[in-house]
Amino acid sequence: MKTKSMAKIIGASESATIEWKPSLSQINEIIETVAAFSNAEGGQLFVGVSKEGIVKGVSIGKDTLEGLANRIAQHTEPKIHPRITVMRVSSGEIIQLHVQESRGKPVLADGRAYVRVGPSTRRMGKEEFERVILDRHKTELNFDSQVCKGAKIADISGEQIIAFVKKAKQEGRLDLNPNAPVLDMLKRLKLTTKDKKITNAAVLLFGKDPQKFFLHSELKAVRFRGYDVSGEMIDFKTIGTDAITLLEKGESFIFDHIPMKAWIESGKLQRQEKWLYPPEAIREALANALAHRDYKSTGKVQVRIFDDRMEIWNPGKLPPGLTVETLKGDHDSVPTNPLIADAFFRIKYAEGVGTGTNRIVEMCTKWGLPEPTFEEKGGSFVVTFGQSKLTEDTLASMGLNERQAKIIGYLKEHRQINNRQYCRLNDVSRGTALKELNELVIKKILKAVGGGRSLKYEPAG
Repeated sequence: MKTKSMAKIIGASESATIEWKPSLSQINEIIETVAAFSNAEGGQLFVGVSKEGIVKGVSIGKDTLEGLANRIAQHTEPKIHPRITVMRVSSGEIIQLHVQESRGKPVLADGRAYVRVGPSTRRMGKEEFERVILDRHKTELNFDSQVCKGAKIADISGEQIIAFVKKAKQEGRLDLNPNAPVLDMLKRLKLTTKDKKITNAAVLLFGKDPQKFFLHSELKAVRFRGYDVSGEMIDFKTIGTDAITLLEKGESFIFDHIPMKAWIESGKLQRQEKWLYPPEAIREALANALAHRDYKSTGKVQVRIFDDRMEIWNPGKLPPGLTVETLKGDHDSVPTNPLIADAFFRIKYAEGVGTGTNRIVEMCTKWGLPEPTFEEKGGSFVVTFGQSKLTEDTLASMGLNERQAKIIGYLKEHRQINNRQYCRLNDVSRGTALKELNELVIKKILKAVGGGRSLKYEPAG
């Protein structure tokens, strides 16, 4: 019979994680249930217990357990090896099989997939089978959800995750107790596996020393003098820390090296100020680079600041289905590292609905800047923030002669100029006009459009 103490072990009734079998003669059903547990959250199967929960025991010979383990492994794919133990009771012995959730789902029993529905094992339907396969592929493809080899809970900063949870709660995007154990918080944020192993995302977001595991997760920030990488490096930093702090330190570097414009506005006592590039767009672009980069690449996220522009380089290419053209229109959110992207979303460092690039474009145009450019260069995705080449401050630093400066006013009104018009405005020869217009193209103030007699010049940004 079934005692209260025995019920604590085998369960009060069959359930999604508990199954009873009276004998080993039901080996086929045992294998199917093992597969079903593997396709769910795991479970325990007791052999020697009737369907009514009466403990009757089972006969166990010399090779019984080995034979049971072999039958299960031979008839499951991928092979399942449950932990098998024997419990001695007054009526004999019962066999207990401990089955863990499989990371190789769907598990098949004799070529068929099974799933637990309450206390029953049933065949998995076609749609459910396809969904399980899709979920597995997503997990395999997403670097940030994979187990971080060698990482332990001691490698996670409790201070960092507590600060994150508090900020996310303040932003109204997370309902989680910051006083909970660190492992519980990681689990709630889906930053551990089912068997409580630490994921790559957990280390990258909250690791005490993420570069111990991922050296290339550093950020390289450079301020160049001039307009290309051949110019003098005014400042250079390689920043190594967790992804959230990396974003914040990257921002600090940028604000140390871009000017703040100030002006007096009629009717206002205080002077008006704003950064050269919109801070929200900078944060969105940096967050995108850190969340969407290819962490399997040995490249690093880079910030490159020049006299006339700023570039943010992200190792990796756009996901399938996205192009640089679609980024400025309606498009889906396809995060390369969804767990990292979710963390940035929760603290409002980025939005997660496929509008990030649209927001960057909108913020720049409202700031009075040209639309940023999105490009794939080599193995990287690059966002470039440009300045309007027609502002007085920018032009004053570019060493234009009087004639070149004169046509800037003309371009602000007419948007185009050709060689003949340049000659007429400045009373110079065609050769001089061509030379000085080409200088403006080289300095990226103008761009040439067309060719031959129809050649014209327009503002480059």
